[in-house]
Amino acid sequence: MSTLARMSSVKMKLLCVQVIKDLLDEGIDYDKVSKLTSDAKFESGDIKAGIAVLSFILSSAAKHDVDSESLSSELQQLGLPKEHTTGLCKSYEDKHSALQEKLRGSSLRLGRLEAVNWRVDYTLSSSELKQVNEPTVQLRLQAQDPETDSTQTTVVSITADKFRVLLTELKQAQTMMNALQ
Repeated sequence: MSTLARMSSVKMKLLCVQVIKDLLDEGIDYDKVSKLTSDAKFESGDIKAGIAVLSFILSSAAKHDVDSESLSSELQQLGLPKEHTTGLCKSYEDKHSALQEKLRGSSLRLGRLEAVNWRVDYTLSSSELKQVNEPTVQLRLQAQDPETDSTQTTVVSITADKFRVLLTELKQAQTMMNALQ
């Protein structure tokens, strides 16, 4: 916060605009950022830290749907001057919904499970005392990748005991999900 406080509030707002552009995948103009931070005599590490902090603040605020008044109050409590928080919050308000939409679009996406096949294999394990059949379960999962729409196959081999644990946990998860509906 003390590093950001070294620059003027107007330049801070312009830096926030550049960081928001970066968060929205519009690209950041590093030449402009360098000019904005030159008066405050920022070194390259200071510039990187400033961009990282602003990126974290703005994306976290959008992710948690923080209103600009609360954001301003919190940043002032952390030591950022009021003029700086005003500029940051104005930039945040202007792009709040766009930031939320972008974050929603890049959140966790799970592929659709298309097929599950399984088989039990018995492996002979020999020891001096006896021969033991140790069953292993081979699961073959086919899922659609949400980004490429291609089908990917994953094969997993687990012991029968671990399979029982997996099955029990999946049943518990299904029960919890059904309770939410």
